[in-house]
Amino acid sequence: MCGIVGAIAQRNVVPILLEGLQRLEYRGYDSAGLVVVHDEELDRVRSTGRVADLTKKTASTQGLIGIAHTRWATHGVPSERNAHPHVSKNQIAVVHNGIIENYEILRTRLTSEGYEFASDTDTEVIGHLIHSYYKNGGTLLAATQAALAELVGAYAIGVIANDNRDQLVCARRGSPLLLGVGDGEHFIASDVSALLAQTRKVVYLEEGDVVELGRHGYKIFDVNGRHVERIVQLSELSNDSVELGLYQHYMQKEIHEQPQALADTLESVCNSQSLVPGIFGAQAANTFADIDSILILACGTSHHAGLVARYWLEEIAGIRCNVEIASEYRYRDSVANPKSLVVVISQSGETADTQAALNHAKSLGHTHTLAICNVPESALIRLCKLRMLTRAGPEIGVASTKAFTTQLAALFLLTLVLAKQRGRLSLQDEQRHLHDLRHLPSAVQKVLELEPHIAKLAEKFASKHNALFLGRGLHFPIAAEGALKLKEVSYIHAEAYPAGELKHGPLALVDKDMPVISVAPNDALLEKLKSNLQEVRARGGELYVFADANTHIKEAEGIHIMHMPEHAGYLSPILHTIPLQLLAYYVALQKGTDVDKPRNLAKSVTVE
Repeated sequence: MCGIVGAIAQRNVVPILLEGLQRLEYRGYDSAGLVVVHDEELDRVRSTGRVADLTKKTASTQGLIGIAHTRWATHGVPSERNAHPHVSKNQIAVVHNGIIENYEILRTRLTSEGYEFASDTDTEVIGHLIHSYYKNGGTLLAATQAALAELVGAYAIGVIANDNRDQLVCARRGSPLLLGVGDGEHFIASDVSALLAQTRKVVYLEEGDVVELGRHGYKIFDVNGRHVERIVQLSELSNDSVELGLYQHYMQKEIHEQPQALADTLESVCNSQSLVPGIFGAQAANTFADIDSILILACGTSHHAGLVARYWLEEIAGIRCNVEIASEYRYRDSVANPKSLVVVISQSGETADTQAALNHAKSLGHTHTLAICNVPESALIRLCKLRMLTRAGPEIGVASTKAFTTQLAALFLLTLVLAKQRGRLSLQDEQRHLHDLRHLPSAVQKVLELEPHIAKLAEKFASKHNALFLGRGLHFPIAAEGALKLKEVSYIHAEAYPAGELKHGPLALVDKDMPVISVAPNDALLEKLKSNLQEVRARGGELYVFADANTHIKEAEGIHIMHMPEHAGYLSPILHTIPLQLLAYYVALQKGTDVDKPRNLAKSVTVE
């Protein structure tokens, strides 16, 4: 969602701020702005366009300290008056990610004290509140700490004052924020990718931390105001890893990075001769022996990964599995089972709804927790006892691709480990599955070779406004993921149904203008699926079938077949995901949409 960048240096920080904002564009935003201190005045520039527009407006702006922001609207419409940074009395400037839940109470009080509000945002109360303490002669750090004690909600903030070019204050609670450590300069950002051009030395702030930054050092204070030390880490990400390279869009680049992402995720397993619980953490063996069911909590694409895993876990491992939409889970009265393993899935590890669902599960007595995540320093990783890093690398495109397939790989490993521990995996089956996992990256590479054919197929979708996706069994969640990808990036309305449900309602939608996309692996449900496809053709619907080579579904008028290179058994959902991602991408190209930054969407959903 919103992005923060800040810098204090011995050089003009405006280029640093702008480059950082550009690297955060993938998170989704509707306005951008920055403010620097120049001649003891706050020089603020804001724009409702892209960061490129902000760059043009700041051509003459200079300063040695500044903060910047990309905003995704929550309180107040997208407009320049609602864009960050927000300023109080021309003395305090603040940028903020998150939501202040008690802002209305604070706004009423501050208005009565003479503060005027120039925006509709919750953020503006933070600046005025800090100023109300700062005007009495205290330090910027002390004023910020006093203001934070009154805030209810989630925040990551950066604060500067017009009369202090030597101090930048930041803090976090419920939203990610980190420090970048340089030589005679220091930085803040909501995402490490924003700082890679400046430094790879980073400090990941913990919940409740408040930091005072200068050019030659910084001090970190915990939630109780005590001075603490945090570890300086060398980020594993490289500057090149977040560059577009030869690809037209990040989504295309990340689709093609999936063979390597899967190989990296599976590296430690595929180089061994057997599966061990330790890949999920030192306590995994004891934890897995103590559980009798699985509870998966996730949102969006990660939820689809969980739905696939339910089929694997119950069929292969023989363990009961429930999959909950994280944003709904804590708002119903559920029956807790302390012997369940709670598995949370998130690309960023900062998804607010998933964090809240995990905390709710813990409050109900769930103590066995496992995070499957792509970011090693994320909140979910720190909140769970067990973890599995997917090692997909940076995912910049808003529509998740390689994060999804690596999540599936991690969930399949979890299935196998649990099956083995429960005595349901023979040595022969274990070796067969390990062989299939080793082969998976090359199998995905073969599917990617279908790209030119899928691009041609996508031309038929340019004039469509609706689409129906069908799948059966463990491929129904893949159909749902395909529908999600299509609507995310092309804005075509798409729905997914289990194919057997066609006659129970969706068949009424089928006509010559409704393309029907079907996932057709050569599995036990193939013959049932063929009957469902005939129902579509009988109503004049046009079929686009992604079929294994030996399914014997023939091309005909109104039936377009895309033959997959091979059938991958239990791993088939991963292979069938790839062409649906490519289809969504090339349909979006036909429609001329902003592929990497779809309207109204954000990459990291860090607010509820």
